[in-house]
Amino acid sequence: MSSNPDTPPPPARLAYGRHTWKEVAHLLADLPCALAGFVYAVVTIALGVGLAVTVVGLPLLALGLAGARGMGRSERARARALLGVRVDSPSRLPHRDGFLPWLWAQLKDPVAWRSQLYGFIRLPWGVLTFTVTLVSLVVLWPVLPFVARGLANADRAMVRGLLSPSDELERRIAELESDRGVVVDTAAADLRRIERDLHDGAQARLVALAMDLGLAKEKLARDPRAAAVMVDEAHGEVKLALQELRDLARGIHPAVLTDRGLDAALSSVAARCTVPVKVSVDLAERPAEAIEGIAYFTVSELLQNVSKHSRGRSASVEVWRTEERLMLQVRDDGLGGADPAAGSGLAGLAERLGAVDGVLAVDSPAGGPTTVTAELPWRNRDGQDRSGAGRNGAR
Repeated sequence: MSSNPDTPPPPARLAYGRHTWKEVAHLLADLPCALAGFVYAVVTIALGVGLAVTVVGLPLLALGLAGARGMGRSERARARALLGVRVDSPSRLPHRDGFLPWLWAQLKDPVAWRSQLYGFIRLPWGVLTFTVTLVSLVVLWPVLPFVARGLANADRAMVRGLLSPSDELERRIAELESDRGVVVDTAAADLRRIERDLHDGAQARLVALAMDLGLAKEKLARDPRAAAVMVDEAHGEVKLALQELRDLARGIHPAVLTDRGLDAALSSVAARCTVPVKVSVDLAERPAEAIEGIAYFTVSELLQNVSKHSRGRSASVEVWRTEERLMLQVRDDGLGGADPAAGSGLAGLAERLGAVDGVLAVDSPAGGPTTVTAELPWRNRDGQDRSGAGRNGAR
């Protein structure tokens, strides 16, 4: 949900301009709109609360609150068209399966309650603005632009205060909904990759191994030497299958990360890179397992990019903690030109980090060097955030 900044109207002048007439139209329409909003708020709340002791009371109140969201939407549209007030639309309520979860979500919806409050308090204001504007048109018309501007500014403040989203909370809900989709898609892709690797790799090799051992068993009595050769070949296939299974397990969650932490795990990843990599991990304590895993796979993917694309001669990996953030930085002296906006793997990596409130920054001018910095939220292994030793200050 992107926010469009308000375009302030020009200063009020004695001459009537387009903005003045829009404000006058809005103020004259305040009374009928306020009357409709007041009646709706009073009736729906009175019926819902009055019948709350019956089975229909709370559902009626929930339906009334759902309708209040629609009235708030129409008031935002009116303010946008006539007053130039542009506010974000509140995020939709999350989908709930079942009647009771839906009912509870509607009853505790802050956006709907603020819309009802807006409709309730607008009646006396609507009477005032309608009366003052109408009188000014007849008696005080020379100063009408200034009167209309003052009343319209109060209207603008009410729309922003009561009909705009709950700022940080609303934005966070929308972000979490988007991030949940990214996490689900990533998990599904990982499961398909594991299934494919098992089917095409270790599983196929083990099936062939079973067939070879069956043939060796048949030849054992008639041709022991040929059987021994086949068993020896099968032994080699077993080693390859075990290596493929180790690689697959490392792609899921490496044992060295669980047992010895990021320093040892990243050193293992660096050893497989095609260029020399210097690893520096400065952490006084270990973060949560999930954060450790994300950090490991982030560095692993970045070093794969170094091996495949950078054409560099050296690279470095640094890991440290700054306040409540785990910082990762991978540098290489290659050709540069890496751009997440070009649809590369860096874009997917940035999305996956964003799903856990992380950030990816890429500095890769043409000709190099390339520096990729990632930030992750710091969470301790007990699930709590605490300040700890580590590097201080931003890089």
